[in-house]
Amino acid sequence: MPERGYYGQFGGSFIPEILVATFDELIQAFEEAKADPGFWKAYETLMGSYSCRPTPLSYAENLTEHFGGARIYIKREDLNHTGAHKANNVMGQGLLVKRMGKSRVIAETGAGQHGVATATMAAKFGFDCTIYMGEVDVQRQRPNVFWMERLGATVVPVTEGTRILKDAINEAFRDWVTNMDDTHYALGTACGPHPFPEMVTWFQSIIGQEARGQVLKETGRLPTRVYACVGGGSNAMGVFSGFLDDDVELVGVEAGGRGLDTGAHAARLASRDASLGVAQGYKTYFLQDDDGQMRETHSVAAGLDYVGVSPILSHLKESGRVRFAAATDQEVVDALSLTIRKEGLIPALESAHGFVQAFKEAPELSRDDVILINQSGRGDKDIFTVADAFDDPNWRQFIRDKAEEYDAR
Repeated sequence: MPERGYYGQFGGSFIPEILVATFDELIQAFEEAKADPGFWKAYETLMGSYSCRPTPLSYAENLTEHFGGARIYIKREDLNHTGAHKANNVMGQGLLVKRMGKSRVIAETGAGQHGVATATMAAKFGFDCTIYMGEVDVQRQRPNVFWMERLGATVVPVTEGTRILKDAINEAFRDWVTNMDDTHYALGTACGPHPFPEMVTWFQSIIGQEARGQVLKETGRLPTRVYACVGGGSNAMGVFSGFLDDDVELVGVEAGGRGLDTGAHAARLASRDASLGVAQGYKTYFLQDDDGQMRETHSVAAGLDYVGVSPILSHLKESGRVRFAAATDQEVVDALSLTIRKEGLIPALESAHGFVQAFKEAPELSRDDVILINQSGRGDKDIFTVADAFDDPNWRQFIRDKAEEYDAR
């Protein structure tokens, strides 16, 4: 990996002087862990006994027949403990926290999956835990907030700024500056200052390692294309890592929101609306105005509603190694509905972005081709958002009845 976390012109570590010693300690612990074969073995053992690894590869036979093109396979990260790929990263960071002898973890979360995973890790290892979550996301991901609190975490709604993921990250960094002696910030995606992009990718690379072996065993060949949704980039980097050195096309799918021409989206690499900048400790493409102020973003999927993107993915975009597309909210809901009906699978709204682009392109390929979609999480957490998007009358009546019950108490 590049010195001090640079990937071409992207990455780096733009941090206040007060955090330099803390980052040096983290970098040293991470480098020692990477050099220790026993650490990765302990990590794999933990994930095998605690989080359903290796997660299976599912052949989507009905979707394959529906589209009539490439054979569609789905990497089932939704079957991880806590329901998403997020557990891979946080359990690995939990082992690092133990190695560093710290007793408290903090995290940011958007969709809530990283928050639940971090709170779970903290409960498992006996750490104190605080989760920062934008006030908007607290409202649209209430089930995950409930579980974080049941797991013993303190959930802090962030009321500043646009009250979504970027604001939660800012608050987590403020906490870390004042509590760095005993606290580790378990950043949830492949963004932020070095070593986080590299470290999160390293833990998430277990997805790609497994997927590569599984698809070869199942089909006798490598996939033609691999699809993953892209918010910060952790699940995409995880699955892409297994195929970077192969002749396999890698496709990242960002949040097209209400459409790229509306400005109400979160597409950094698939649109012309982003520009190079430095924020939250690293250099990458951000959705920002001419003065460098971060713009408001929009996505039906809280986990993709972020102004920046992994510096590694920015470099892979610039080098031409990864192709990027965007899926609109409506396309995502339609792809989710089709997947549920055809396969009995319920992807998270974030994951469904990858399905959208795969469904568009599968018919263009032959039955000899194989495509792989990373289902990074399951849709349980999205029930309020999805029921609203489907305009389900029975769900609306259920909510009214429950509200009347509470009012009567």
